Amino acid sequence: MVAQRSRVLVVDDEQPLARVIGSYLEADGFDVDLAFDGNNAISSARDHQPDLVVLDIMLPGTDGVEVCRKIRTFSDCYIIMLTARDEEVDKIIGLSVGADDYLVKPFSPRELVARARAMLRRPRTFDSHTNSHPETPSQPLRIGSLTVDSLARRVQVNDFDLDLTRTEFDLLAVMCANPRQVFSRRQLIDAVWGPDWFGDEHLVDVHVGHVRRKLGDDAAEPKWIRTVRGVGYGMVA
Repeated sequence: MVAQRSRVLVVDDEQPLARVIGSYLEADGFDVDLAFDGNNAISSARDHQPDLVVLDIMLPGTDGVEVCRKIRTFSDCYIIMLTARDEEVDKIIGLSVGADDYLVKPFSPRELVARARAMLRRPRTFDSHTNSHPETPSQPLRIGSLTVDSLARRVQVNDFDLDLTRTEFDLLAVMCANPRQVFSRRQLIDAVWGPDWFGDEHLVDVHVGHVRRKLGDDAAEPKWIRTVRGVGYGMVA
């Protein structure tokens, strides 16, 4: 059971499936809203400000990709995309517009509930020495012209604010808190998505790519985020 009642918006044009997902989430202690098309999903997200949106990518009219894009203009909620095809292009498209995670149909509603619960309990920092999650650093972290303020959840480069999603912020904050550490994908997943998360670990690569793009960083000649082949990611010292 979640510590506080979080609100989840379930969006799927398959109404029986949406209701089943909603019933599982409600049984686990979430408040649930349902929408069966893209336009209603956007309106509901704006009106009710959910903590999490479960969003089918294949919607009639305004599809899930466009819904996700529009929700991201006014909300920083977590978004889990649902796709009926186990194809890399669907996953990348969903993540590229700001989704945090994805599930391929058919899936177990219990798996979705587990991911939702883990996502809404996300830790915010990670201690690589103890594998624990200490309290958020009270002082902003600075690496050159990059500043990460975990308390304010604010990122600046050369004193200009950057607009990062929750997932993007959390990935950057974890790496900045341990700037000499090289993190494997699994370590980053444990720190950001939570140790209960399971799925394709390569979604870390997509989100790191988004962070780099927003930082104006070049993977070939990085200022901040470096790739260590065969290991993972870390900050440029």
